[in-house]
Amino acid sequence: MCGFVGFTNGVSDDGTLLKNMMDKIIHRGPDSSGQYVDNNICLGFRRLSIVDIADGDQPMFNEDGNLVVVFNGEIYNHLELRKNLIMAGHTFKTNHSDTEVLLHGYEEYGAELVKKLRGMFAFVIFNRTTGEIFGARDMFGIKPLYYTFANNSFIFGSEIKSFLPHPEFKKELNPDALAHFLSFQYSPTEETFFKGVFKLPPAHYFTYDGKELVKTRYFAPNFKAEEGSLDYYSDKVDAAVRESVKAHKIADVEVGSFLSSGIDSSYIAEAANVDKTFTVGFESPDGNRYNEIDFAKKFADTIKVENISKIITPEEYWGEFANIQYQMDEPLADPAAIALYFVSKLASEHVKVVMSGEGADELFGGYRIYQEPLTLTYYDSIPFPIRRFISKAITFLHLPKKHGINYLIRRGLTIEERFIGNANIFSKKERDKILLNGKNSVAPQVLCQKFYNEAQCLDTVTKMQYLDINMWLMGDILLKADKTSMANSLELRVPFLDKKVMELAEKIPLYCRVNTKTTKLALRKAAEKTLPKLTAEKDKLGFPVPIRVWLTWDTYYNTVKEAFLSETAKKYFNTKKLVALLDRHKSGKEDVSRKIWTVYTFLVWHKQYFED
Repeated sequence: MCGFVGFTNGVSDDGTLLKNMMDKIIHRGPDSSGQYVDNNICLGFRRLSIVDIADGDQPMFNEDGNLVVVFNGEIYNHLELRKNLIMAGHTFKTNHSDTEVLLHGYEEYGAELVKKLRGMFAFVIFNRTTGEIFGARDMFGIKPLYYTFANNSFIFGSEIKSFLPHPEFKKELNPDALAHFLSFQYSPTEETFFKGVFKLPPAHYFTYDGKELVKTRYFAPNFKAEEGSLDYYSDKVDAAVRESVKAHKIADVEVGSFLSSGIDSSYIAEAANVDKTFTVGFESPDGNRYNEIDFAKKFADTIKVENISKIITPEEYWGEFANIQYQMDEPLADPAAIALYFVSKLASEHVKVVMSGEGADELFGGYRIYQEPLTLTYYDSIPFPIRRFISKAITFLHLPKKHGINYLIRRGLTIEERFIGNANIFSKKERDKILLNGKNSVAPQVLCQKFYNEAQCLDTVTKMQYLDINMWLMGDILLKADKTSMANSLELRVPFLDKKVMELAEKIPLYCRVNTKTTKLALRKAAEKTLPKLTAEKDKLGFPVPIRVWLTWDTYYNTVKEAFLSETAKKYFNTKKLVALLDRHKSGKEDVSRKIWTVYTFLVWHKQYFED
């Protein structure tokens, strides 16, 4: 796992500027570094040595020196591809570097190479003869790739912070991103919080000829359910996951595994047969509600592996929060990101690579919200115009938001109107009340419509999965996985997010994914073959964090209130309404901790990049 940064002509550089940019991402690769500098392009690379430690240095060239590549990630089928390329006449200089496979693969297949790759990746290849740049990102967006244009320079890299030293790069806030963030808790579009800086979307590659950047999408989920029993699909899932784990375990260093109390990480840890697992919990007055350590340790004992754990104090959590937001590049208001940072830090003291369970919920139907369309379906027999009228009437009357009331409101909306992903923090109406300049921004549903259009022939639950795979997974889950692990110089691998596992997931019928009683049916039944029944059936917690509790304590109430009354807050928000929101939570009238935390996250991030 590594990091890279580069830029084209426009600035004369002997390598000094490039080094300054590389130093911003030294955490992604503290083991070694490399540069390539000519009159057309500068390429910088930081390396965390995992595979082919002796021969894997970058930037790397093909045999005639015409192509040069910088690459972040792992290609799990590189040995198979290498064999095919050798048979096609290619000559390799390294013993088993997956980076060199990209060079020869691009020579042989061109842009079609990306469809043959199995792994997590972001890479850029420069053709020294034509001057063309080719870049690509893996099908799920596990590895990041950002780019911008600054006068005559095209700048690209693994993290936005590496752009900051470039003299042509102007650091400006993108105001449109804030409104979207308040609804989604992450930045949901190709645009970022930095004006003019973009993310290459997952499953895309680009070509840049010095004049025009052309992006091409090479993969989209294709859910086509096939008939089969739950037993049939559980066997298929078990085989696919174990084969993926075996492929993901290949490394020249020790591999460990994260371990929570849930099925996803437990399944991976057992299948990987690692020696060490890692768990964090939180110090809280609510007992073990926010602490999975005891459960994780008991499970680790049953599979006979070591479990290394840490209790995170409130002081540690809040004290490290600003640094974590800096590491994210863009604000991310998912409280679990901080937990992931601490467990990554803990693991990095013992291993260089860890397995983790990200992606199981999106592929196999694991979120409880996916059960909602299947519950109380008799109500759906009422004509939709009547249900919509009931929904609007309840909303107009401002009835208390209790479970039954919320159900009636939601069922008077289409799935496209009511589901924007696993986080739905502020509605457009709510954010318009607190933002000073956000009323012209589009509703969050507009940003989701593209993917709903692509999924229009699917059932409602699968539509929700499709949206989450394309937005939530990349924008939240994988952002925090990459940035928190790499901030600690740790490679994080996600076996569920695998090409072959996805091919299977696309075929699993709804009745083997979700019903009114539980989620991830096929995955749970697969896990039951080797996991204790209690673990296989356990509900998802996902790094539970006691933000709700902490915000009622005077110490952290005052910390947030100070931020809400700051000059920065006054620049963007109606601060009276922010404080009223905070007071409402502290008084116990309503749990609005997620809303508070989302605004506070932006203010802390803004301080890191635009004030400090």
